[in-house]
Amino acid sequence: MKIFALNEPLNAQVKNIAADKSISHRSAIFSLLSDKKSVIKNYLMAEDTINTLKIVENLGAKVEIDGLNVQITPPEKIKEPSSILECGNSGTAMRIFMGLLASSDGFFVLNGDIYLNERPMRRVGDPLAKVGAKFDGRDNGDKAPLCIRGKKLEYFEYESKIASAQVKTAMILSALKSNGCKFIEPELSRDHSERILIGMGADIKRDGLVLDVSPIKKPLNPLEIFVPNDPSSAFYFAVAACIMPGSKVVLKNILLNKTRVQAYKVLQKMGANIKFELSSSLYEDIGDITVEYAPLHGVEVSQNISWLIDEAPALAVAFANASGESVLRNAKELRVKECDRIAVTVKGLQTCGIEANELEDGFIIKGGVAKPAIIDSFGDHRIAMSFAILGLKCGMIIEADECIATSFPNFKEILASLGVSIEN
Repeated sequence: MKIFALNEPLNAQVKNIAADKSISHRSAIFSLLSDKKSVIKNYLMAEDTINTLKIVENLGAKVEIDGLNVQITPPEKIKEPSSILECGNSGTAMRIFMGLLASSDGFFVLNGDIYLNERPMRRVGDPLAKVGAKFDGRDNGDKAPLCIRGKKLEYFEYESKIASAQVKTAMILSALKSNGCKFIEPELSRDHSERILIGMGADIKRDGLVLDVSPIKKPLNPLEIFVPNDPSSAFYFAVAACIMPGSKVVLKNILLNKTRVQAYKVLQKMGANIKFELSSSLYEDIGDITVEYAPLHGVEVSQNISWLIDEAPALAVAFANASGESVLRNAKELRVKECDRIAVTVKGLQTCGIEANELEDGFIIKGGVAKPAIIDSFGDHRIAMSFAILGLKCGMIIEADECIATSFPNFKEILASLGVSIEN
């Protein structure tokens, strides 16, 4: 994909941003905990989330798709599938299914693409194995394909060393279908799972950073949910407005959960003019985000990193366009995403002539003037989209950009609607 530099400001309302990926995955998977039909509106129709629907179907559910709306009728009990469950590029799906299937009777095999199958999975597998779950896989169970022999687990207490919504969700699901648990996290990670499950009737209580999860005594209530637009996907256009002088964009129907808008708060701290307008609340807060250009200045980010981990590559683009030096710390989790996002982001910025250096747990970036470059995305959709946004300033060629379809299939279409010239 070749992006041509844009010589005019962005001024638009952006309505057709991809639906939230995290909530789409969870809604489909959690529907298996009910005994009645769930209705999910505005489901994300991207490769990763479609794979999740296929897995749900392979586990015995009836899945009906009408445009962006999905109805899922769960089976009486999760079925042992006769084929491998393909997660594509989604670590979220694989780790959440690990928790669900660890406590479900049967034998299951989870597989991913060449990138996902190199990502670590023992962060979920090890704590579950300690309470009786049976896992195996490549590299002593750390890498997919993963084999799971599911069964009801014992009550457990687990203190996580990392703030990870994926780990938390896997542990909660395994406990709900077994004998409950106490889960302790080091800081609040994204809390969609608890919110949705409590809305379905699950007995989950929070006291600070401690979750007490009681086992399900009867099937949960079905979902009737509208999936809001993804703040992580919208963030690319927020950064675009922040680096293109004179720009103003209004991002419509965005999930405003406080654990999902931290990256926008960082842009505010850097000097950007950003306003949030709440329009509705049910399972989650939903509303509009208005972003207006203002000169950015350097910032140090070291708190609530789990709330902005997905936005870090795009945030690096904002850092590269700010005056002074910016630092991201406590983000070692970036090393084990679809690629090593610390190394790949820094290398990409250096290729563009920006002064950038790796830290063990983040990076240091000095703002400057980017130049056109050829960027290898390493099959990582967030790297590809972040450098596409940087390309608005100087032009850019992104290699292996087909990965964008895993989370944001109409990303290029929206860019084109904003006046950006793109060659595939």
